[in-house]
Amino acid sequence: MSADQDPGAVLPVRTSRYRRTGRHSSPHQLSLPSDTPALVIAVPGSARPESEEVAERVADMAAASCHGAEVRIGFLRGNKDHLDEVLADLIFHEEILAGVVVPLLPFPNPEVDQAISESVAAAEAQLLIADPLGPHPLLAEALHARLADAGLARAARVGRISIVTETAADGVIVGAVGGEEAVQAAEVVAVLLASRLTTPVAAASLNDPGSIKDAAARLRQAVPRVALAPCMVGPELTSGTLEAIAALTGTDFAPPLGSHPAVGKLVAIRYGAALADPQVAAMVARGKTAAAHSAASNGDASSASHAETPPAIDDSAEAPPTDPAEAPPADETQAQPASGEGTEAESASTPPAGTSAK
Repeated sequence: MSADQDPGAVLPVRTSRYRRTGRHSSPHQLSLPSDTPALVIAVPGSARPESEEVAERVADMAAASCHGAEVRIGFLRGNKDHLDEVLADLIFHEEILAGVVVPLLPFPNPEVDQAISESVAAAEAQLLIADPLGPHPLLAEALHARLADAGLARAARVGRISIVTETAADGVIVGAVGGEEAVQAAEVVAVLLASRLTTPVAAASLNDPGSIKDAAARLRQAVPRVALAPCMVGPELTSGTLEAIAALTGTDFAPPLGSHPAVGKLVAIRYGAALADPQVAAMVARGKTAAAHSAASNGDASSASHAETPPAIDDSAEAPPTDPAEAPPADETQAQPASGEGTEAESASTPPAGTSAK
């Protein structure tokens, strides 16, 4: 029984439009209507072969979670598949949300955020900008996997027991691309990673090698061997930057997140979270209402035109002309709500949503 049915109910009843269905449904698995806004992945840098490969794999994973949504990829630099061109190709309607732009970034990055905002502002279609992918527990999971791939951490998480190997690092630096806000978000991921590894973990900026060097020095006061875990998808930094930072700071380093499954899941989660905003839901509803009214008006005008001017009849034709009144009705199917809200851990670690609507 809902709170509306029982005035004496003490606990609030969840009323979100976007909820998961099924007992074991995952937050990244969304149920979407066929006319759902496009999911546009904004990739830092240009369309280089390595960046394209990562972006395409992430897009495939996100599409598997967002059934019904068209997934596109736009790069912020270069002449190939630029975000401006991708957004310009979206269907434009004054009252209908055309797409949600999801930055392929774990944390806020002022330079990239500004470039995305400019592309969205220049587009004619109605668009939203989703939040970055993190902080989120899935990022800690992905970093753990990348450290294990490089032999810098155990592959499995076994309770609170630390299984030490000869190559495992004793301390880890979570490297973030961006400014102070990115480092603060990386600190949340560092705490989550520390709980998985049961080793000390610090956060620092990959844009400032001195920051990485200072973090390594602090960790080495307690542990002998420190490793760098870059919390970045990959296109954020130019090739060779991680190697240079590792050489300067004397640390081993894991590969970037790349197309780890967690990245694709987080893209879907941020897309769903953007659509779950009540203001966005209201805007989408208004757009659908306006479109339905427009279609109905066009249908009435077409019927009147047929009534005033009867169609010419060809005596040689075997079949009689079709009566406009017998035409199939316009599709008035109502959009079904999407499901895909963030997990409880996400809501505890993520600041209030900063999505913006154009």
